[in-house]
Amino acid sequence: MTTGIRDYESDAIVQLMNIAEEDWTEQELKDALQRAIMLELSTVPPYATALWSITDPDNSKPVRHTIREIVFDEMSHFGLVCNMLTSIGGTVVLTDPASVPKYPGELPGGVNPGLEVFLSGLTRDSAALFADIEKPEHPLGFAADGNTIGAFYQRIADVFPKFAHLLTGQRQVSFPLGSSHGAGNNIVPMNTIDDVLNAIHIIQSQGEGTDASPENPFPGVPGELAHYYAFKEIAVGRKFVLDEQTGKFDFIGPDVPLPDTSPVGRVPRDGWANSPGNEPDATTADLLRTFNQQYSDMLRALEDAWSPSAADIFPAIGLMGDLRRTAQKINAVKLPADPRFTYGPEWLFVQQ
Repeated sequence: MTTGIRDYESDAIVQLMNIAEEDWTEQELKDALQRAIMLELSTVPPYATALWSITDPDNSKPVRHTIREIVFDEMSHFGLVCNMLTSIGGTVVLTDPASVPKYPGELPGGVNPGLEVFLSGLTRDSAALFADIEKPEHPLGFAADGNTIGAFYQRIADVFPKFAHLLTGQRQVSFPLGSSHGAGNNIVPMNTIDDVLNAIHIIQSQGEGTDASPENPFPGVPGELAHYYAFKEIAVGRKFVLDEQTGKFDFIGPDVPLPDTSPVGRVPRDGWANSPGNEPDATTADLLRTFNQQYSDMLRALEDAWSPSAADIFPAIGLMGDLRRTAQKINAVKLPADPRFTYGPEWLFVQQ
């Protein structure tokens, strides 16, 4: 068994990738899926924090639409992997204090070592961070080593057929995200190995594109780019298009302007109380506590949805809307030590 599998800050994925495929056991596969769940969950707070900093609420505006669709993609990826784990008899763990995301900090399991993931409003720098999270090993090519999310998923895809007999189709959550957010985004049961491999293909290609195109092959709208290229466009400020002269894609298209945002500062480790001069007053502290409680309740509701009791997933979905509304209130409060910036949500887990 991989050590520290539920420890967010361990190198558990590196350990798993160092185990030869033929030596993986049922436990290694379950450990890998729990890690994949933690990876998917880890992307939502930084992406959502940036999205909610955009002040124009029109979801059809280009940059807001792009990030919002990616957040929904990540939520569907999360649900698909939870279904993989429970279908082979595993237990989804989201509320162990050791397993919840930590910011700023590296991605869980040792993926993309040295990359510090932070929480802030949308900027060119935060978009560049998001592109680094989603990076393929080679642009327009498949991630081939153990340092990327795509490579980790490929290892799971390579190993899973050996354990196809474990699939039971039990404790599965279904949710129709596809009708609103594109083909492939439905959270569907994992009854067969084909279900599993198709889901992994969707997760990989929505994040990285394919070896022939930067486009998401399961888009909400035609021409939608895979996550890496979509975020890179925002970071660079130019559209990623085919150069007719060279026959290669490059960031030489029209400008991609940043939308107006609340200037959310980078959230310090363990929250704003640890930022000298920016300790929140009572009103702001109450807003921050409310957000953290809503986030924690959402994790509990998600965990319950994949538990043996098979609770309804709708409470978790409702809490996501509550998080957005509370975050926008937090984003309106200026930092006392530097009023050029505002507070942002802390995404801290609160135990019951």
